[in-house]
Amino acid sequence: MSGETQHPKAEQYRIARLSRDARFDGLFFVGVFSTGIYCRPICPAVPAKEANVRYFDDALSAAQAGLRPCLRCRPDSAPGSNPWLGKQTSLNRAMSMIDAGVLCGPQAIPMTGLAERLGISERYLRQLFHDSLGTSPKQYALYQQLMFAKQLLHQTKMPITQVAFAAGFNSVRRFNEIFREQLQLTPSEIRKATGQPSLPLQGLTLKLAYRPPYDWQHLRSFFDQRAVPEMEWLEEQSYGRSFVLGAAKGYFWAVHSEQEACFHVSIHFAEADSLSQLKGIISHIRRILDLDADMLTVGDKLQQLGQALPRVSPGIRLPGVWSPFEAACRAILGQQVSVTQAIKLLGQLVADYGETISLNDRQVRLFPSPEALVDASLDGLKMPGIRKEAIRALAAFVMTNPEAEIDDWLQIKGIGPWTLDYVRLRGLSLPDVLLVGDLVVKQQLLANLSPEPSCHNGEPAADEDPKAVKKRAQAQYQALSQAVLQQIAPWGSYLTLQLWNQQ
Repeated sequence: MSGETQHPKAEQYRIARLSRDARFDGLFFVGVFSTGIYCRPICPAVPAKEANVRYFDDALSAAQAGLRPCLRCRPDSAPGSNPWLGKQTSLNRAMSMIDAGVLCGPQAIPMTGLAERLGISERYLRQLFHDSLGTSPKQYALYQQLMFAKQLLHQTKMPITQVAFAAGFNSVRRFNEIFREQLQLTPSEIRKATGQPSLPLQGLTLKLAYRPPYDWQHLRSFFDQRAVPEMEWLEEQSYGRSFVLGAAKGYFWAVHSEQEACFHVSIHFAEADSLSQLKGIISHIRRILDLDADMLTVGDKLQQLGQALPRVSPGIRLPGVWSPFEAACRAILGQQVSVTQAIKLLGQLVADYGETISLNDRQVRLFPSPEALVDASLDGLKMPGIRKEAIRALAAFVMTNPEAEIDDWLQIKGIGPWTLDYVRLRGLSLPDVLLVGDLVVKQQLLANLSPEPSCHNGEPAADEDPKAVKKRAQAQYQALSQAVLQQIAPWGSYLTLQLWNQQ
């Protein structure tokens, strides 16, 4: 240990692990070289002596140092902590796609395919991972598979064979070999440690952790105001909705537990062979509930705005929707109407064109597919024809170009920058989307964050040209919004939610 370079945040991490501060869960891992294990900072075991400890920014680095995961705190259950590494957006996108399972399972794409989706060369992709994480994309993907499998072994009674395939392994033998090689444990040893026998899959419930603070009431209220009947449902401490991912169809039900800082999530499939999509489904659920956000860092940025925002909640998360296509449809239906009217239109769209399935005595509707909307009349929707045509055109474009970037949607009549920003905010859950084209955001920026009163309440001269006044106001607002975005980056999306919350 004496030859190791001390972590630059060692003192902060020491305090966090000794106090078992849940706000740091998943942001770093504690390697204990006297026992050969690595832990989450909230591990209930007696804290090791500092001389025997080394800190790691991610679980993979701890494993590569020869440590095995702790069976008490289970690092596989920690919230994710994808780093936001300056301008390395390609790395962040690659990590998110790998976490969702694009490199594993029967629908896996090759490394060249991942690089193409990112718009970079395969060589540059490998260099990004080597320089930032000290590993290759394949090794990163493999370790994510193993940690996901370990989570399933701990938290479910799924047979080991089903766990292997659900985690994206095509061979049980290969799964066992890699598990022992990488984690210094076997799947059977993990299952034995749980004290639970393997049983056929009857349903699936997992515990998905987050780092406090988490403003559940705000998220619940946001979802409640925009919930579509039979597609989404809420209770005081829970949220559920239907989903489609690839060939998998079903619904999930997430029950919040503030005391445990987690959600207990049950997942129900229409078909048992949908397990190959499980990793991607859980990745979607984590994104929709924004379980991997580092609210300490976000909060520090918000505090830089000073007292400009009268009501700031440090735990406000980004409420996601299942897919970019759904987010775009929501945005189109919400143009120039109230939230209440937009949800009525959305509910009608789902009722008219969404597939209905029955699971566990619950009848649920699925959001309409592009195929269902491409030739739809949309007669039941009371809105201008140009918006109906925009939905049909979007459906046709997505059908023809399923891998296209959302920037390409700008060529569709009726889809502009505001719609794309809304898709980035809720359909992709990108962290740095300040929705400057939104009316409420504009009003709140001008009212609370403008250094120049003339931006929002100044009186023009009596003989001044109204067009000139309007042009000047637009220029002032553009300068203001860009300055605020630069100050809050890379967390503009969280400021958007805070501004919405100021109403």
